[in-house]
Amino acid sequence: MRTSVRRWFTQPIRLSVMPVMPMMAVMTMMAVTAAGAVTVDFRPVADGVYAHVGDTGARSVDNEGLNANIGLVVTPAGAVLIDSGATHQSARQIAEAARRVTPQPIRWVINTGGQDHRWLGNGYFQSQGAETIAHAAGRADMDNRGNDHLQALRAVLKERADGTVPSLPTRWVSAPDERLEFGGVVLELKHRGGAHTPGDMMVWLPQKKLLFTGDVVYVDRMLGVIPVSNTKRWLDSFAAIEPLRPAVLVPGHGRVTDLATAKADTQAYLMALRAHMKKAVDDGTDVSAAVKSFDTAPFMRLLNAADLMPGNASRTYLELERE
Repeated sequence: MRTSVRRWFTQPIRLSVMPVMPMMAVMTMMAVTAAGAVTVDFRPVADGVYAHVGDTGARSVDNEGLNANIGLVVTPAGAVLIDSGATHQSARQIAEAARRVTPQPIRWVINTGGQDHRWLGNGYFQSQGAETIAHAAGRADMDNRGNDHLQALRAVLKERADGTVPSLPTRWVSAPDERLEFGGVVLELKHRGGAHTPGDMMVWLPQKKLLFTGDVVYVDRMLGVIPVSNTKRWLDSFAAIEPLRPAVLVPGHGRVTDLATAKADTQAYLMALRAHMKKAVDDGTDVSAAVKSFDTAPFMRLLNAADLMPGNASRTYLELERE
């Protein structure tokens, strides 16, 4: 197990690498691939805990909008899914991938935030009898943007988005810290005001020393500051990680990693961006000049950096103006 997890820390994951499976499962997988569906591959990150590492690029027909990481926690009482995928079809592929690693049905789904690939697969799992759980701080965002998410996905995916209906979670938690226990496995939900979206929260497995961060952490690729993001609260959310001392960190995007990499790829960027834009606002510098003068060099190593940084900078400037 340690060798497998260590490899995740040091190398990008190739989703085509599959564990040995029974012949029937292999034939099913080949049929799915031939039909052009996204390949979901849950790989172990701790005893009874798995992660699928999604594409780090944009949403596309090939990845069916599933360009994010998904988690699976197996308990004696059933499986817990961390995020439900972007569409009805990708949710079905997630369920099939889960069956390849455990006979336990998915009984609970935790949505870590309000971005499409975190919750638009809810309807599929609800139809299978699963309880879907999210933080109440994200309810308005999910309700307001659900149809917009779906329209944007339809423009890219066409018929592959068929059957997808924005389905809000059936259970809302409201405290900054919520303790859940399934089959003796403890999961602690941690919300510190949101991050990429208002409902962003993390899922901590204290017995495994493992953290699913949702969109609080991006590694390998540039994070996105969107109109509903809040970079101040994002840093507050990130600050909740270090006291946990996680042995394994599954980010919202990018390879399974450690705290040092998360700090370099997410926290350092947000801190630098806020410091630069605060000074610009305080000095009365125009937003366009502030965006151009931000030192992007330390972060250009991240995928999508050149495309996303101008928008990130301008939205952060506007946020600092409001503060």
